Amino acid sequence: MHFQRLKDLREDSDLTQTKIAELLHTSQTVYSRYERGFQTIPVEHLLILADFYGVSVDYILGRTNVKETGRQIKK
Repeated sequence: MHFQRLKDLREDSDLTQTKIAELLHTSQTVYSRYERGFQTIPVEHLLILADFYGVSVDYILGRTNVKETGRQIKK
């Protein structure tokens, strides 16, 4: 599964893959694989990203087009 929304959210926040990888305590290569759909995103990483961007997990997964405005972790 390709996660274009992960890339869009990251780019809209003017962040690099390296910065997001640091947030997730993983490598840039692994994070890049998440965005391209070559590696499954662990649930804990998905939850961290949803909280970080202030959107729902369903939004990231493409199950809804509605972004939930929630708690956003300081960047």
